[in-house]
Amino acid sequence: MSEPKLARLCFLLDVVSREGNHLVDTHGRLFAEEFDAEWLSRLEDDAVLSERVDAFAARFGRMQDTLGEKLIPELLRCLAERPGAVLDNLRRLERLDLLASAAEWIEARNLRNRLVHEYVRDPEEFIGALKRSGELVALLVNTFNSVNRFAAQRFSEDGARFPAAIRFPA
Repeated sequence: MSEPKLARLCFLLDVVSREGNHLVDTHGRLFAEEFDAEWLSRLEDDAVLSERVDAFAARFGRMQDTLGEKLIPELLRCLAERPGAVLDNLRRLERLDLLASAAEWIEARNLRNRLVHEYVRDPEEFIGALKRSGELVALLVNTFNSVNRFAAQRFSEDGARFPAAIRFPA
């Protein structure tokens, strides 16, 4: 494999690792509370809580974007494969046993939009989307860790350095 491709793969692994660690940190602070009507009523008046929700939504979306739209296609190029549409790439990752569920990935993608817009219109829908997004953080983290481990096993003899796994409580 060419050195520039490997360098790009390692760079993206590092970026997603950092994004994932920030997401896990925000997840831990946000999901320490129970989400209910009283919690939601505090959201408009509590700037810290509101910013924490915004940070979670942004980090959730950013990690998914970087992983799905940049890292996964770059991994496929490093494997001498041609990346395709996002769904095709996700299905390929499933076949490589690096992604648990393409369907859940698509669900996570759709949840991102709901996190940005639903709380304005439907508080209960927003709480449901937030809770489900919190559950799907594990999918993102596990996918990154699988891709990272796979790349390290496959390309470490080329002298590349790979980030540590993202730690996420089960």
